[in-house]
Amino acid sequence: MIKIISFKICPFVQRVTAALAAKNIAYEIEYISLSDKPQWFLDISPNGQVPVMVTENGTSLFESDAIIEYIEDEYGPLEQHVTNEQRALDRAWSYLGSKHYLAQCGAMSSKDKATLEARFEKLYKAFQKAENQLTGSTQFFKSDALSNVDLAWLPLLHRADIIKQNSGYDMLCGLPKMQAWQQAIMTSSLVEKTVSSDFVEKFSGFYLTNTYLAEGKDIVQTSCSGSANCCG
Repeated sequence: MIKIISFKICPFVQRVTAALAAKNIAYEIEYISLSDKPQWFLDISPNGQVPVMVTENGTSLFESDAIIEYIEDEYGPLEQHVTNEQRALDRAWSYLGSKHYLAQCGAMSSKDKATLEARFEKLYKAFQKAENQLTGSTQFFKSDALSNVDLAWLPLLHRADIIKQNSGYDMLCGLPKMQAWQQAIMTSSLVEKTVSSDFVEKFSGFYLTNTYLAEGKDIVQTSCSGSANCCG
């Protein structure tokens, strides 16, 4: 069976587990502490990062983009009959999402409002680009069926939902099509299959403790006009 080496709140890992869950591929998962990485993990992860996937043949794969491509190549595409042009576009939109995982992490860990807004500016611009691409007439990014783009953006949308539920601060403020997409993802039953049962607890302990967002419902959004000021 496939094995995933993970840190519980890593968005890159969640993208991989989402790809596996969407295709009903069985896997086991082992969690490690990034502050105390075991030597056996360092031996199989050249970059010292999660995720690592150990294939059924015992090969250790690293870098989430490479792992996603392996899942697609080995177990078949999530969508059938996709043209090469559309596949390239899907990869580009997927990359636009995944390359902003760390930007979101940085914003969420901000200690004060000014730092949060400064860090969030780049991420919000990416959200605006997706808002402009979404038609608003389909449930997910391209259609009413999940695609690789949805899986790549799932970690961003999931974390934004937790932040909104627990702090009242909406990262998608002023972006109605993004909000609808987020709602579709969150009610798809896929999200709960991609994380551990104590994910929200672990996430909250990291991003909703000793941060600006930890101030909770007292946080005031100054604008929903699309500026960085309406982001969290």
